[in-house]
Formats: sequence, structure tokens, C-alpha cells
Amino acid sequence: MVLRSRERGRVGHRRLLIRQRLRTSYGGVRHFPPPDPRPRSCSHANVRILPLPNRVRSTLAIAAGIVTGALLVREHRRRETAERFAAAGLEALLNAVDANDSQTGAHVRRVAAYALVLADALQLEEHEMNVVERVALFHDIGKIHEALFDIIHEHSHLTPAERRAIATHPQRGADVLAPLTPFYPDLAEGVLAHHERWDGTGYPRGLRGARIPLSARIVMLADTFDAVTHNRRYRNGRGAASAADIIASGRGTQFEPDLVDLMLLPPVFDRIVDQARAFSRTPRTKGHDRRRGEREHAPDVTFRWRSELPAQTAQDLASPKSL
Repeated sequence: MVLRSRERGRVGHRRLLIRQRLRTSYGGVRHFPPPDPRPRSCSHANVRILPLPNRVRSTLAIAAGIVTGALLVREHRRRETAERFAAAGLEALLNAVDANDSQTGAHVRRVAAYALVLADALQLEEHEMNVVERVALFHDIGKIHEALFDIIHEHSHLTPAERRAIATHPQRGADVLAPLTPFYPDLAEGVLAHHERWDGTGYPRGLRGARIPLSARIVMLADTFDAVTHNRRYRNGRGAASAADIIASGRGTQFEPDLVDLMLLPPVFDRIVDQARAFSRTPRTKGHDRRRGEREHAPDVTFRWRSELPAQTAQDLASPKSL
């Protein structure tokens, strides 16, 4: 039997190749570091995230877009329904003003028409014009309070105490409109400020200059024009020329100078006078109620009046026996 060298043959040749790989350029044997005795934890640095195929990524992106779009559409519909409900609330409030005092209802509509002429002359955007219109329509809603009803309907001149009571109607009106602030954030603020003066001597907060909301500054002028030109219970109305003189005398003190100059420009002032004549010629009729006969979904809301009642009274109202 012939004995071969351990370095010959297939097995021996493989062993030789392994030893050659382990030798370094210095002729020694390559030493490997000993294994780390500490337990190895799986961290984000050790984890290799395999890239997703393009088809899977595009599918996930489309699915995410569909879900996001559905959520946005749902939120938009809920917001639209709530806004329609708030608009219906404003119409109900305006009808309440008419029911309480038809003269006040006619007054706020005239003021709104004059204020829109000024807003158009200022070239305001549609949203700003809508703000002006709403503030004009509801600037006197605080006067429907029971504490002011008898004072407003008296035919004699107001006493100082009665004037102080009347001066509370901007705050009362702002309080009435406060629940609608999420939908109409400028409404209550404009109603509250419609008796402020440019020189800071108005009420209720004594705002001065540009700190007064623009909608309130416009409504002040329109309100003054209507107060002068239409009959009141204790005096007769005067002509448009008298109203122009009174407004000009309040330039820089009661009214913003630039707005006074704009209002008294012949083209603008003539449009306001035309609006006043149109109201005097055409008797006001109740407009068509676009919601009558239409069934619409309205959000289920909880009114706050029950929370202000005593606990026992609220419990009695909620019980079936009280129905």
C-alpha cells in the first residue's frame, strides 16, 4: 500500500488552501478577535429593511390616498351640515327680531343695504362683504332683551338712566351671538363694536382708530344715515342732505375719515340715497323661506339651558312623566 502525503489528494489540497488563506503578509497566522461574551440585542442599526417592490409601494400609496380622501370628504360634509345649521340659526334670530319689533327689523335691513354699498365701494372681497352684511343685520339684536323693550318703545325722550340701559345692547347682542363664533368668528365682535368711536370715546370698550373692526366702522356710518333719515318715535326723519352734514361733522371723531370721504363721494352717496328711496317706495314683504317643506339632516346638539337649571328641575324635565 502506498501512503500519500497529507497535502496531496483532494482533501489534502483543500487543507492546504485553507492554511494559505490564514497566513498574513508577515508570514504569521492571522488572529481573529474573540467572540463578544455580551448578549447581542436586535437594534434598528442591526436590522436591515428590505426595499418593497414598486408594485407594493404604489398599492399602499393608492390605499392611503383613498382613505385620506374619504376622511376629508366625510369631514367636509359634517362641516357643511353644521354651517347650514348655523345659517338656519341666523335666519331664526332675524325672524325673532321681526317678531319682536317690525320697525327694528326694517331698520337693520336698510342698514345692511347701505353698508353693502360702502363695502362695494371699498372693493372688499366677497367674504368681507358677507361679514359686513351679517354685522349690519344683527347689530341691534341686543335690543330685543326684555329689559330694554319698554324703553325702546317709549315715545318720550330718553332719560340718562334709560340711555345707560340702551348702551348695554351691544354687549347683550354679542352674548346672544357668541355660540355662533365657531362659524362666524367676526360677527359677535362686530356687533359688540358698532357703537365705538374713532377717537376712542365710544362704548362699551372705548376702542380707538383701526382697533375697531372694519365691519363695525362701516355699520356705524350706515346706522347713522338711517337714524337721521327715518322717523323715530320721538322725532321725524330728515333729508339726505342733513344726514350728510351730520356725518361730515363726525369725521375724525365719531367716524373714520377715509370712510366718511368715501361715503360722501357723489357716486357712492347717490347709490345710498337710491337704496333709501327704494325702501320707502316698496313695502317690505316676508321673503320666501327656502327651507320650508325641505327635509334636511341637522346635527344633534345639546342646548345649554338645562345646565343652568337646578339639578332637581333638570331631572324632572328629563323624566318621562314630564313629557
